[in-house]
Amino acid sequence: MEKSQGIIIRLTKLTETSLIVHWCTQEEGLLKTVAKGGRRAKSPFAGKLDLFFQAEMSWVKSRKSELHTLRELVVSDFREPLRHRYRDMVTASYFVDVLATVVEPGLPVPELYDLLQRALDYLRDEGADMRGLLHYERELARMLGVQHQKMSPLMSLERAFGAMPRGRKQCLDVLDNTI
Repeated sequence: MEKSQGIIIRLTKLTETSLIVHWCTQEEGLLKTVAKGGRRAKSPFAGKLDLFFQAEMSWVKSRKSELHTLRELVVSDFREPLRHRYRDMVTASYFVDVLATVVEPGLPVPELYDLLQRALDYLRDEGADMRGLLHYERELARMLGVQHQKMSPLMSLERAFGAMPRGRKQCLDVLDNTI
């Protein structure tokens, strides 16, 4: 059984009772686990699986696929205030979409995990703003080694990885409406 600290970045329905949980983990990078029975009210996962939750997780590696089996988790940060402001949820979703665009699954990226954790904590504590969005893109480009001095961080990321997620436009729209 494997253990890691992780942040839930996406949830996908697998069956009537099970979920695919997408994680950004400190030790393993991006990975997917199946939470068998995770949609049941009496599941051991009830109340523990939601976007941007941070948890200590245990899973069993699959030998046949990239879909592993989630065994247990202990949530260390629910990031509840994120759910109270739409602009924070939109911005947090953009942050994880960008990360998923630029990182290969299964590649350990502890510095990017730390960046995502700090970004989500900033949104939880301060709320989404343009400064936070631009800082995240700048740090991501710098950490990935793609920042070009004569380009914006966004352009540097696009040059290296192709188009960034469409959620950025939605981010800009909700942030413009809060000024």
